[in-house]
Amino acid sequence: MDDVDRKILAELQQDGRLTVTELAARVRLSVSPCHRRLRELERSGAIQGYRALVDPAALGLNFEALVFVSMRQEDRDTVAEFERAVGELEHVLDAQRLFGEPDYLLRVATADLAAFQRLYDERLATLPGVQRLTSTLVMKHVVRDRPLPA
Repeated sequence: MDDVDRKILAELQQDGRLTVTELAARVRLSVSPCHRRLRELERSGAIQGYRALVDPAALGLNFEALVFVSMRQEDRDTVAEFERAVGELEHVLDAQRLFGEPDYLLRVATADLAAFQRLYDERLATLPGVQRLTSTLVMKHVVRDRPLPA
């Protein structure tokens, strides 16, 4: 990956709807080489996909919490089953396995506190291998969906 590829990635992170012609102009390439580089970035997995950033409030998801998960068991099968089950929970926006304690960090969005409590009690607390859940409420996003540094 060279500087031109990094410029392409930076531009697309700012506006994923750029046409190849617009992108080529911004990175100072002709259309054909820009298109080849773009396809190679997609093929290599550097570009993993394209999506719209949607305001959670527009979907009625006005409540966000971070949930820290400590596991009772961390054998391979329990971890795999936990991760599979978390992957099926649509209100879990991000799930990260951590070194140390706690074992996982989940970012959860729901309509309100009551919906979060139901999810917490009925789904999160019953996930395989869970020993303890600790949650904290998100008051405000200071930095959100920042593009990766070039």
